[in-house]
Amino acid sequence: MAFSDRELLSRLIQCEAGGEGERGMKAVAGVVMNRVEASGGEYARVGQGSIRNIIFQPYQFVCASETENGVYNPQNIYNMRPEQIHYDIADWAIAGNRLPDVAESLWFYNPFGPECRPNFPSKVGYWQTRIGDHCFYNPTNAYYKT
Repeated sequence: MAFSDRELLSRLIQCEAGGEGERGMKAVAGVVMNRVEASGGEYARVGQGSIRNIIFQPYQFVCASETENGVYNPQNIYNMRPEQIHYDIADWAIAGNRLPDVAESLWFYNPFGPECRPNFPSKVGYWQTRIGDHCFYNPTNAYYKT
């Protein structure tokens, strides 16, 4: 299927944060767009300003993969059926909007517990905020050397 960037982002928002409410979905959309607009580091090299490249970069978003560890992943973007709110949030993020507390975050993850670790994925990201079940991380200077 040849989905538009807007469609891909809407599906990713629904898949990754559909249960997190509007703020959680906006935060995830902001991370994707922060990666698209990254001025340096891995995401600038790999993404090259493309939503599609960022979403389909290997091992970044579970929802962008049809299989995980060799097993079919039913919760993937191809199985999503976005609603108007997902499109509205995708449009909002593509237009350059971000939640202030997500700031420049390039990563998010669900710790499946009450605490966010101070760094993620390693020393290239530092904890910024928690929204719903997800912890968000801004890049350190070390990220720009990746």
